[in-house]
Amino acid sequence: MRTRRTAQGGGGPLGYGRPMGAPGRRRVGSGRLLAGSALLVGSLLLGACQLPTFGAPDAASDQGGHVVGLWQGFFLAAVAVTLVVWVPLAFVLLRYRRRDGDDTVPSQRAYIIPLEIAYTVVPVLIVAALFVFSVRTEQQVTAVSTKPAVRVEVIGFQWGWQFRYQGEGFTVDAPPGEKPQLVLPVGVPTNLELVSTDVNHSFWVPRFLSKRDLIPGVDNEITVTPNEVGSHEGRCAEFCGLDHWRMAFAVRVVPLAEYRAWVDEQQAAGGTASSAAGGSGGSNEGGGG
Repeated sequence: MRTRRTAQGGGGPLGYGRPMGAPGRRRVGSGRLLAGSALLVGSLLLGACQLPTFGAPDAASDQGGHVVGLWQGFFLAAVAVTLVVWVPLAFVLLRYRRRDGDDTVPSQRAYIIPLEIAYTVVPVLIVAALFVFSVRTEQQVTAVSTKPAVRVEVIGFQWGWQFRYQGEGFTVDAPPGEKPQLVLPVGVPTNLELVSTDVNHSFWVPRFLSKRDLIPGVDNEITVTPNEVGSHEGRCAEFCGLDHWRMAFAVRVVPLAEYRAWVDEQQAAGGTASSAAGGSGGSNEGGGG
């Protein structure tokens, strides 16, 4: 008659017996040690350095900073999910690997109700948190300031740009083949009203980490708050025809006092100012509009 071998120290057939008492206690101790080690390492890493951007470029605007924060949150959530999956798997593979002379059989329970509930609830909570985080970031990025320090009408056309400084009485453009320069003050909000005179265009400054389309007949307005003095490249990010590649511009962010002095220069010139990227941003030669 064929018989089934039972686990050492267990009372049931192979595959249904309980683990021995001592190994079970060792497993609990190992699990606590592993969890404590992971918590300690994570605390040290977070306390030792500033949270990295995980490959995202440094944002040159407050709105871009919110985008980076959203990316960091998603990245950390992905890391957490990875650890939740791989750490227990690695623990099981290492702790319950077959050893010479060890015939102990771990518990063969088909399911553990608390664990099943946790594996259902935790992913739902993660998705809900990321959704709320995304909605909040979208509201922060798309919010339009009611009291901007500067208002500029950004006009896109085939194939160039014009920047009309509303309330200041002048327009900035550039001769054909050169990039016009949008000058903005640092640390204060600027409202950009996006207007297209022909087809769809897209206002995009990569360092601002956001872009918005210019659509004929659609009122689009964004607020940009630069937080870093310097020059940045901008371009049209929507294919708009044969010479789409020519639709480049520059953004120069300066201190508020320097911005005021630049505005005074443009107003003294009167009418339309030609401002090419790479210059001082204050060239007052007459230009076409």
